[in-house]
Amino acid sequence: MRLHHLLLTLLFLVLSAGSGFTQGVKTPQSCRRNKGVCVPIRCPGNMRQIGTCLGVPVKCCRRK
Repeated sequence: MRLHHLLLTLLFLVLSAGSGFTQGVKTPQSCRRNKGVCVPIRCPGNMRQIGTCLGVPVKCCRRK
């Protein structure tokens, strides 16, 4: 049972760290500072979303 709690805690930490990174990127300037590019609709396959640029439909993407 203790192992389940440890694995659940580890999973929570990994998921929260990944989602917390995207919170600071909300403008085109902050996107470029984080070595990203603004892409309409969604990021291409070789990139991941790190935030938004001008609103919900415009994503800030960076190479994986």
